[in-house]
Amino acid sequence: MENLVAAENVPEATPPVVRRFSFGTIAIVVFFAFLWLGLWRQLSGEWSVNDQYSYGWFVPFFAIILFWLRLEGRPPGRPPTPTRQSSSLQFGIIAVALILLLPIRLFEIANPDWRPLSWLHATCVVTVTLAFLWSAGGVSWLRHFAFPVAFTLIAVPWVSPLEGPIVQELMRVVAAISSELVALFGIPAQLEGNLIRVPNGLVGVNEACSGVRSLQTSLMIGLLFGELKRLSIFRRVMLVFAAAAIAFFGNCARAFFLVWIAATRNMATANSWHDFAGYGIVAAVFIGSLLAATLLGRRQKSEVRSRRPEGNNSRFEIRDSKFAAAALVWLVLVEFAAAGWYRAHESSLVASTRWDVKWPQTAPNFRDVRIDEQVRNILRFDHGQAAAWRLPALDSTNDGNSATRPLICTVYFFRWKAGKNSALLANLHRPDVCLPAVGWGQTADTGVKNYPVTPNLSLPFRHFEFRDGARGQPTQQIAHAFYCLWEDRVPASAATSQLPQLASAPSAWTRDERLRAVFEGRRHLGQQVMELIIQGRDATGSDEIERLFASEIPSLIEVDAR
Repeated sequence: MENLVAAENVPEATPPVVRRFSFGTIAIVVFFAFLWLGLWRQLSGEWSVNDQYSYGWFVPFFAIILFWLRLEGRPPGRPPTPTRQSSSLQFGIIAVALILLLPIRLFEIANPDWRPLSWLHATCVVTVTLAFLWSAGGVSWLRHFAFPVAFTLIAVPWVSPLEGPIVQELMRVVAAISSELVALFGIPAQLEGNLIRVPNGLVGVNEACSGVRSLQTSLMIGLLFGELKRLSIFRRVMLVFAAAAIAFFGNCARAFFLVWIAATRNMATANSWHDFAGYGIVAAVFIGSLLAATLLGRRQKSEVRSRRPEGNNSRFEIRDSKFAAAALVWLVLVEFAAAGWYRAHESSLVASTRWDVKWPQTAPNFRDVRIDEQVRNILRFDHGQAAAWRLPALDSTNDGNSATRPLICTVYFFRWKAGKNSALLANLHRPDVCLPAVGWGQTADTGVKNYPVTPNLSLPFRHFEFRDGARGQPTQQIAHAFYCLWEDRVPASAATSQLPQLASAPSAWTRDERLRAVFEGRRHLGQQVMELIIQGRDATGSDEIERLFASEIPSLIEVDAR
């Protein structure tokens, strides 16, 4: 009997609790995935075209790992019942940030390379995430998750007014230090701005060699190791400074090494070592930062190991899940509304004739022309090629004497795919912008004219004339530049001739110009630029050059049959 009573008093085994993902949890996860993937996709355009920010591809993975490590060690317990005032404040912050995403996306589509927009977009995403964590777990969660949430900001490109002076100063300092070190070894070196003249030629300290690329990478590595080691704020600052110092001295050593190679061997050998030396600096920063983080964390008291708190701390209230679902719908509407704005303005556009350059490989003295890395970083083209060759000489008369003047033809061709860059970018590479920057003086602009290529296609070229050399000398270098900007989609009336595209002034990248592109619904739909430069000596007339160009251009253009 006692056994029966005892058996009756034994509590039944509690069935295991099976946790399932609720609709609210799924809505929250999908909302933040959509929110963050949209930001990273926008930033990836800069990461893919600018080597200076190529480290950004690693940042999303590091941010997810850091957030997951913080998630496992989040503070225990639910936050106290929020007051109406705090709830209204949290809701207001999130609502304002989400509403701002609509104009931000409108401007980003037309100006994907406008860096202030990237900072506004990143700030809104970080603000929404932190405000939601504040709502879900109180101030303790806000402090706990602040670093991994804000870590993505390290991969947002610096705005030009900040980046430009830093890059220029670093180039000058690194060039000055390198020239002094080379002189100590008995190698004659003369500093000319950010150029170092050695017996074998000129060695340039450009953006890649200035150290700004490794400096930005060192900031990311220092912050990453500081978080993984859970260092104090002071020690994290010390670690970042240590990583930046390693990057700076490493780049001085790299520049000295390249100048020494150029002076003792030749320029070609120095160029072959350029990229390898750059990767070596990144490896040095990584290893040095890891050692510095280990030393700084050795004396710091280890924090309590992360443990999963008791209670169901990951459960969100119904109001949170409904708000996340509504916010997800809003994000979808933002994308549809922004795309719809541009589609409405593009409804009357048609595809123009596609063409490519047919390079004359058999022309006299034909050679490929290397496109400078700085030009690649500025123009961000998807395809670029340049070549030069000798044209048939023209007979010209100078002071009654007949002479044969050799002519050199140089062609640059750049292609931009749709959507990756601003529609203003192609208009930046123009002869009246580029040639004066390297010392040529513009003497004429004869306007835009259609040049027949096939019976059904004429290409508009704008003709510029430039002079180089000291005035008063018997001969001067003259360059005639023909420039064509061709859009992939244009109004039906301009499908076979795009004269109006070339009648405007070069893009100045002003705020008003960017705003006008948004209001007019002009996004990047694909463009290409062809720039042909005919260079010779004094007595070559403009009319002669234009006739020569008109006879040569049909053989240089290949119409796409698709």
